[in-house]
Amino acid sequence: MKDPESGVSNAPNGGASGGDNVLKSNTRPAKNGPGPHGDPASHTQESQSDTQEGRFDKNPKKRARRRRRGKSKQAPVSTVPMLVALPHAAVQADGANAPSRTSKKRRPNRFRRRGRAGIKPPEAVPAAAKGPATQAPQEPMRQESRQFNGPLYAALDLGTNNCRLLVASPTRPGQFRVVDAFSRIVRLGEGLGASGRLSENAMNRAVEALKICRDKLENHDVRKARLIATEACRQAENGAEFLVRVKNETGLDLEIINRQTEARLAVSGCGTLVERETDAVVLFDIGGGSSEIALIDLTERRSPRLAEHIIAWTSLPVGVVTLAERFGGRDVTTDNFAVMVNHVAELLNDFSERHKLGDLVKSQNFHLLGTSGTVTTLAGIHLGLERYDRRRIDGIWMQNNDVTEMTSKLLSWSFDERVANPCIGADRADLVLAGCAILDAIRNVWPSQKLRVADRGLREGILTELMSRDGAWRNRWHRAGSAHG
Repeated sequence: MKDPESGVSNAPNGGASGGDNVLKSNTRPAKNGPGPHGDPASHTQESQSDTQEGRFDKNPKKRARRRRRGKSKQAPVSTVPMLVALPHAAVQADGANAPSRTSKKRRPNRFRRRGRAGIKPPEAVPAAAKGPATQAPQEPMRQESRQFNGPLYAALDLGTNNCRLLVASPTRPGQFRVVDAFSRIVRLGEGLGASGRLSENAMNRAVEALKICRDKLENHDVRKARLIATEACRQAENGAEFLVRVKNETGLDLEIINRQTEARLAVSGCGTLVERETDAVVLFDIGGGSSEIALIDLTERRSPRLAEHIIAWTSLPVGVVTLAERFGGRDVTTDNFAVMVNHVAELLNDFSERHKLGDLVKSQNFHLLGTSGTVTTLAGIHLGLERYDRRRIDGIWMQNNDVTEMTSKLLSWSFDERVANPCIGADRADLVLAGCAILDAIRNVWPSQKLRVADRGLREGILTELMSRDGAWRNRWHRAGSAHG
């Protein structure tokens, strides 16, 4: 609504009329001469407009109701500026005599869309309702809008390269809203291939990251959580000893999961990215110390849990960190890259069930599904992003030729050029080509014309299983939570 005070200077007598004159202004006879009250012809037209547009202003009940809704119409120039000029006491008296329903407390609408439940602007609140008190502060309303009706669940994944945390609240069945998140490259598996042990520096980096995760978990009322450690702690001689240190220094109790569980969680986290018409999928998760591969057959009756369609799986004891440390990741030539691909291919040859999908891999409804930093990096370079944007990456399709082109481009770049790319950076510049080698070996065994990219993985799988087993999506409260989302 237009600010009434903007027209005060144009009102008769500069808008400084006394209270008695203001109240009689609507019944004052028209004058001759220019101005809003000077031309008799225009006065007749104005009176007709006042009969139609001002009928709500003459009815105190409707006027108060429309002002509460913030929809009161702009009054004629002859009345609104003068009303603004009324003394405060006169405004109170006018509001007190009006038989309005402003004293009735309206029931709040819990399902109002976000952005419309905030405090109304001052000009939309009736003066009689405000009285001498000042307007209520807006901060409590902003804090209330951030509250979540449903319980919170947490998932922590301490991998060979990354430490990641997600805190989320369930919304619609099978989906959730992220409340808090954390991710940091810690390189826990640095030097593990050569020594067989976690180094002191690597453990220190991981503990510092886990302390941040602990603080975040303490800031939320988490109903259930699962904290896991993967390949680095599985392989290391001092892996269990390290988790005791983590418990003592952070209070977090991590569990080392086996490779089969890791493969299942990766599949569970990507269920919403597999479309209904899909016949088969080869899902892979290229990690820092291991790479999980699952063969998924969807030709039978479809289950809402994608992990129930796994017909074969394997976990390769190689990831971007271990492969880069063994063959070099900083200065990678075409020949060196081919050696890495062949090494992964030999490991895949030991997977006896790799052809279990049969002719389904030749179907138009078969595709690869990758969840790792390698495929998300390739997708970011393919899109030419100036900075990484998960919303544009997660779920994107890449054609087989696009993947080949991006891999060749990376091979042509120097280490410094890879560092300069915003989708790679210094933390991944020496690892990305090792990931591309693993990806090429997978593409050679299961050739596909399209690859779907997933910026999700173990954490999302953990959250999905926690919420499902806890009956989160069967409870009534998730409906209110999704309405606020």
